[in-house]
Amino acid sequence: MRLSKYILMSMLTASAIIGCDDELELNSPNNQQPEVFWQTADHAMVATNAIYSNLITDGYYMRMVPALTDGRGDDFQQDTPWWDLAQVANFTALPTTGPIQWVWEAHYQAIFRANQVLQNVPEIDMDEDLKQRVLGQAYFLRGLSYFNLANNFKVVPVVTIPPADATEYYPETATEEVLWQRIFDDFQNAKDRLPVSYNNVNGPDAGQVGRATKGAAAGMLGKAFLFREQWRNAADEFEFVMGLADEGVYGLVDNYRDNFSPLSENNMESLFEVQFATPDQVGGTTMNYGGEPNANWMQVSSVGHTYAMSGYGYNDFLPTRWLYNTFKEERTVEGKLDPRLNATIASYEPEAGDTTVYNGQPWLNPKDAIYPSKYTHEGIPGFNSESQGGVERSGINYRVLRYADILLMYAEALNELNFTAEAYAYIQQVRDRANLPDLAEVRPAMSQEEMRDQIAHERLLEFSIESMRIHDLIRWGWFYDAEKLAELRSHDAEFNNWSPGKEYLPIPQRELDLNVNLQRNPAN
Repeated sequence: MRLSKYILMSMLTASAIIGCDDELELNSPNNQQPEVFWQTADHAMVATNAIYSNLITDGYYMRMVPALTDGRGDDFQQDTPWWDLAQVANFTALPTTGPIQWVWEAHYQAIFRANQVLQNVPEIDMDEDLKQRVLGQAYFLRGLSYFNLANNFKVVPVVTIPPADATEYYPETATEEVLWQRIFDDFQNAKDRLPVSYNNVNGPDAGQVGRATKGAAAGMLGKAFLFREQWRNAADEFEFVMGLADEGVYGLVDNYRDNFSPLSENNMESLFEVQFATPDQVGGTTMNYGGEPNANWMQVSSVGHTYAMSGYGYNDFLPTRWLYNTFKEERTVEGKLDPRLNATIASYEPEAGDTTVYNGQPWLNPKDAIYPSKYTHEGIPGFNSESQGGVERSGINYRVLRYADILLMYAEALNELNFTAEAYAYIQQVRDRANLPDLAEVRPAMSQEEMRDQIAHERLLEFSIESMRIHDLIRWGWFYDAEKLAELRSHDAEFNNWSPGKEYLPIPQRELDLNVNLQRNPAN
């Protein structure tokens, strides 16, 4: 049983937790008031599902979180007529850029809904175990939203209670310390309340996949600690997740491409993924771009069509030639190409037998052309174009956190804790799936600094075009290291436009105009 089919019902009730003074709105069955809504366990479940519904809107994982993060990395570059996307990718984004506003709105809407659950559900008379699971999910989704905001905007307001009147409440910008402490606390609270899985729980959520779990919360808590260089705390959380892996909960799937396929979703490598579905699976006639909840909303992703190669989608982005060449630097133990290459990049590779695209279609582009493959339907059996079932209607789940990330982050934490020799084994687990040589033999006895660069290399090849690279570059300080910045500019000419602070997205101008207490960030 999958969470996604419950989202449409939740979007109908999303406005139920907002309220309105209009007489007609008071009588609307789809716009119930707070004083009559927060009464039952069903209300708690519907309100929690409404938070998840934010994740599938355009300002979140439906399109703009991937597009506005991938576009800023040196693994991806814009190739789009849409100037908003181009400006973000080449570090010239303006505070008036529309998609940046959408990202801000979608995340704060999720925070608003999570805050209402956390405020009201404790007072509902319901099964205590179910109540704790509901609260745990609200903490997790709020923590995820603040984590994304912190990484993309650096400093933002922290709101933990619903405002009495949203039109008159103007929160101040929090310090980085306050913001990240909120993230730590939210993921810790989620970890304390969530189950390892929903297979053995009793209640309306029994057996449902796609909901946040204890492992997902621990993994994200560890990632948050890592991003703030709290290495020991990070390692502790990763060890907790690896303990679950020892029990068979998590592990690496054999086929790397399965992490981005609609045919192998919610597998053992996935700690948390956003549940998308096509209209033929769950219905819907209206694109789920955002705005007022609509009973006819679809639950589709637009990432596949946005990234798809020319002739199969919008082709708004291309992998950098540097990324492509990097994949070819090291051969497998059998002397073959890294198998992650064609799961990441659609390219003409006779050596590997990859001479067609999109389920056997002839390669009509120049033989040296390269396009994104990851999160598109390229190479997926049974799918021959991104318009399968209608333009922009992809059902591929977006993987937010994978076990491979846990392994490489743990290796990074060990290295920073001066256990460089111990880091090799965890990197090798990821390399083994790609059938790459033993790193301890290829590059033995690396120094801590050499290992840092090696981990950066391993993360690039494992996670390129997964909304991670720009955040890694920021946290590693590469923008402010002259040698590293020169490397970035050699990888992707868009980095020539970068100026200090522009590694972040600017605070939207509309928000600055509305909120007198909101401060600008370094990108404004």
